[in-house]
Amino acid sequence: MISVPRRFVAVAASAVAVGASVFVPQLSGSTPQTAVQAAGQEQAALAPAARLAEAKKHDDFVIVGHRGASGYRPEHTLASYELAARMGADYIEPDLVTTKDHVLVTRHEPEIGGTTDVAAHPEFADRKKTKLLDGVATTGWFTEDFTLKELKTLRAKERIPAIRQHNTVFDGRYQIPTFQEVIDLTKRLSRELGRPIGIYPETKHPTYFRQQGLPLEPELIKTLNRNNLNRPDAKVFVQSFEVGNLKALDKELRVPLVQLTSSTGAPYDFVVSGDKRTYADIVSAKGLREVATYADGVGPSKDQIIPLDAAGKLGTPTDLVRDAHRAGLVVHPYTFRVENNFLPADFDSDAVQSDSGNLFGEIAAYRKVGIDGLFSDNADIAVAAEAESR
Repeated sequence: MISVPRRFVAVAASAVAVGASVFVPQLSGSTPQTAVQAAGQEQAALAPAARLAEAKKHDDFVIVGHRGASGYRPEHTLASYELAARMGADYIEPDLVTTKDHVLVTRHEPEIGGTTDVAAHPEFADRKKTKLLDGVATTGWFTEDFTLKELKTLRAKERIPAIRQHNTVFDGRYQIPTFQEVIDLTKRLSRELGRPIGIYPETKHPTYFRQQGLPLEPELIKTLNRNNLNRPDAKVFVQSFEVGNLKALDKELRVPLVQLTSSTGAPYDFVVSGDKRTYADIVSAKGLREVATYADGVGPSKDQIIPLDAAGKLGTPTDLVRDAHRAGLVVHPYTFRVENNFLPADFDSDAVQSDSGNLFGEIAAYRKVGIDGLFSDNADIAVAAEAESR
């Protein structure tokens, strides 16, 4: 174990080199397999434990800039991602959705009424629709109804202005980035900062997009291959709240995969297929052993690790971290945020929901349970907390 965090170790030039494009036919149904493709698929068959061993060479404790530095800039913008990296995050997290012309872009949801100024564009008024998003009627504007060129005319805005009024200063200043633009940013910052900036993309609502005829996975694979990032030593994790697409990606990707879970509900692909298992089943000891057959980590909601008691304070930790480690999985919970609105009551500073509370204390409590990393909107605080823990 080295004493200096990996985020401060210089990265070799090869870590950001651009490689040839390799298209994987299993998820794309495209061209015949080449020798290069065959070699890539053979490497993709690495056991999850082997992929994870490569990933662990990068960081002893993983800090993920959740949607970038979304505590300080509108989420999923290049400005937000860059700030997170400059604050010391090991990884930045782009949530992936797709455009009508099948370009991966970064938004937390396909519905963009709450995170862009689309409602102020009269030319797009007729694009407003009500759709079933994972079975829930949702009204707004959806990325799959816009070409990339059209989306680029929009500008991002703060998603929760009542809590983060200071972020509204940046409303209207930033475009919606493509996944490729995010990768290009990490390459530039890796060179500039002298350390590797990783990416931790999430496939958002994969069943929904497959139903739209716009599956996310083939484009994700193509983009990683095109950038020489589909290899065990690349600084990449891929995550999903669904199970089926992770199992399919397990056959194609050489990077570690993370099964996301929630304190309520079930993976939507389970709902569609009639599988009665829930996220609670997935994070059981038996469920985590199953996860370990296709993934390398689990990303639970933090209250699945330490539930809140009746007073809203941290209660007794569950066995999730212990059981995940026994299954060979790393644990990266979400989401650690500084505002009182998001903190357990024992770490609130006062009754004002937008005021900053004791995020240091919350992180320390979760580190004591043994987590291997975390997602935070406030990468600077997470990095400072890690420094204090050494």
